[in-house]
Amino acid sequence: MGRAAGVASIAALLLTGCMVGPKYVKPTVPLAPEYKEAAADAAAGSAGWRTAQPSDAVQRGEWWTIFEDAELNALEPLIAKENQDLKAADARFRQARALIRFRRADLSPTVGVNPSVSGLRDSANRPYFNSGNANKGVSDVQLPFDLNYEIDLWGRIRRGINASREEAQASAGDLQTALLSLQAELAIDYFEARSADAQEKLLNDTVKEYEEAYRITNNRYVGGVAPQSDVNQAKTQLEAARVQASDVHLRRAQYEHAIAVLIGQPPASFTLPAAPLAARPPKIPVGLPSELLERRPDIAAAERRVAEANERIGIARAAFFPTLVLGASGGFEGSSLVNLFNPSSYMWAIGPTLSQTLFDAGRRRAASEQAYAGYDETVANYRQTTLTAFQEVEDNLAALRVLEQEAEHQRQATQAAQSAQQIFNNRYVGGIDTYLQVVTAQTILSYLETCAPSVSASALSAKAARHDEMVMRAHSRLMQATLTLAKVRRLLRPSVQVNIAQAGAQQLNVAPETPLLPGAGE
Repeated sequence: MGRAAGVASIAALLLTGCMVGPKYVKPTVPLAPEYKEAAADAAAGSAGWRTAQPSDAVQRGEWWTIFEDAELNALEPLIAKENQDLKAADARFRQARALIRFRRADLSPTVGVNPSVSGLRDSANRPYFNSGNANKGVSDVQLPFDLNYEIDLWGRIRRGINASREEAQASAGDLQTALLSLQAELAIDYFEARSADAQEKLLNDTVKEYEEAYRITNNRYVGGVAPQSDVNQAKTQLEAARVQASDVHLRRAQYEHAIAVLIGQPPASFTLPAAPLAARPPKIPVGLPSELLERRPDIAAAERRVAEANERIGIARAAFFPTLVLGASGGFEGSSLVNLFNPSSYMWAIGPTLSQTLFDAGRRRAASEQAYAGYDETVANYRQTTLTAFQEVEDNLAALRVLEQEAEHQRQATQAAQSAQQIFNNRYVGGIDTYLQVVTAQTILSYLETCAPSVSASALSAKAARHDEMVMRAHSRLMQATLTLAKVRRLLRPSVQVNIAQAGAQQLNVAPETPLLPGAGE
């Protein structure tokens, strides 16, 4: 009994073997206890510090419904059904899953059959000629079955299976990343399109107002009250507004075309009716930096590829050790089909084969060095992906904070500009002010009014990008919106600002010396 147990143990050891190569240890990443740009109350309700556990497989659900926009709710599900980039990512994921099964098959023996039929007639001039074969040939019919089984002594096969499994998990993260990215991109394009709708309506109204101003100015010129320069300024302002309206119309068409491609439709067959920007930015908790590692599938995918690279080191190291293959063959061989299956026609052979490469001019060593270098690359990519994720969150939080402040300043500036524009119009008609002051006030008001939808869309885009911290390059658009408002500041020169403040101070209950925008008086 003891001898049988010993034999069984040896057989199990041969079948399972050992695994060469380093054991995988998850690389460390630089973490901070909280976000720098997060508000103090944003993380108040967050859980305490804990080690992040990737949950990229968790379904995010219909997160876009938080914006309460019916049109957006109808468009978003089409991403998963019709987007071609997502279909390609899904195909890559299915390829990775199939590769696992392919690698796992190496743990099982392979069985093959190689039947053959051949005839032989010896030459009469052959040395030691058999006269029995002089006038007729002989036939050889074979039906052999072959079995080959590689004993995974050093873990090469198991390492390959593990590597394929890690790659499949990384592909799953890539798929989820692609889905969230495309969903966020659709939401951002939709908000930008709605912003363009609002801007286009404002600019069309502005064009009508400028047409009326041009008519009045021209009548005053005909009546000898206004100079030719006033007419030229009014005409210039009118045509500039028309150009701006055309630019907004073009930008809106481009966003509509982008949405069509995202939902898998040709732009010619898709139309997004114009509508006001009704969605409102919801409150989304920030969470902790450690929790970001759980929610971002791109980080999880990068970490899985580190594990895959570690397995490939083991595969490269296993090449330095011998390979043991158990081979067996059996079947039938006869001179014809008549006697092929006779008991005397049965044949078999069995035996192990041990192979070891003695010299390869450094090929295995180079492959091992390549595997180690590949591992280092994936570790660097993993850490960089994490750092980039933290940067995107910080950028987005800062942009959101700035946008909230700028929105309020812009609201006040718009109210004051509306009042000033009306006052300057009245003073110009009364012959008190020049038309230049009217043009300046109208230009500032038009710029502020057209900026408002862009700021709202940027805030909504930031919220869409903030979902699961999947910042899809939205922070660049937010910063662009911030720069746009900075242009408004430069437009409000001190002399013009004082006039606007004086004209609108009564309606706003703001002191004339109070800057309407941060830095406006700088």
